[in-house]
Amino acid sequence: MRLTLGMALLALAAGGVRAEPSLERGTYLVEGPMACGNCHTPFGEAGLDMTRALAGRVVEQNDRFTAIAPNITPGGRVADWSDEELARAIREGIRPGDAIIGPPMPMELYHDLSDDDVMSVVLYLRRVPAVENDPGQSVYAMPRPAAYGPPVASNPGVPQGATVEYGAYIAGPLAHCLACHTPLGPDGPLYDTKLGAGGVLFEMPDGSVVRSVNITPTRIGDTSDEELDRMIRTGVKPDGHHLAPVMPFWGYAGMTEDDMAALILYLRALPPRF
Repeated sequence: MRLTLGMALLALAAGGVRAEPSLERGTYLVEGPMACGNCHTPFGEAGLDMTRALAGRVVEQNDRFTAIAPNITPGGRVADWSDEELARAIREGIRPGDAIIGPPMPMELYHDLSDDDVMSVVLYLRRVPAVENDPGQSVYAMPRPAAYGPPVASNPGVPQGATVEYGAYIAGPLAHCLACHTPLGPDGPLYDTKLGAGGVLFEMPDGSVVRSVNITPTRIGDTSDEELDRMIRTGVKPDGHHLAPVMPFWGYAGMTEDDMAALILYLRALPPRF
């Protein structure tokens, strides 16, 4: 099921043009709002092992699948892929040989990454240190879609700025907030009816289980912009309590002021959900 509200907002930017792909942009995205290392970096004794950044690990195991985020450094199997093949895998969920990437990678959102942004990510991945690590292959005991949408011919993206439209792009394709904060149905997140309503369960390394919160005005209506900014960047609630570290605060901490303002504007504009 495709995202409706956020992607409808993307259509407003049909004429938008941004700078060419760049290593600077790729660094900001991968180490910032996209927080790719949250799934692709192995754990060490004190959390993510940044000496093996992006070298792959087991992400989730349940009765439907064992999902393994692959090694996406030049020391992994993506080293032999062309830039176009790597971009297609990120944006369309199709690896060389037409193998379909499965959950939990939010392909339905990454499908709408702009041309410049996906190629900026590719530029970054080509230049990170190579790490020799084979985390294994994912195994799925469930059907996967034939595709996550039509082939992407071109996507100019959304003009950057502190706007609701760009906030939708951040919450969707970039930071994939909506994938973690939208309840799951039999076929995936219920974007059409429960967008942002929370309730997704996550198992923590210590075996405890946390539930994603409602990020629509139903829950955040009484929270100031400054408080939301602090919660997203640091995980600290207005009452001083800490949110579960399943959310990659380390990536959100470095978001630009305009990007954070756009994201908050978008969250304010979401329909209240329960």
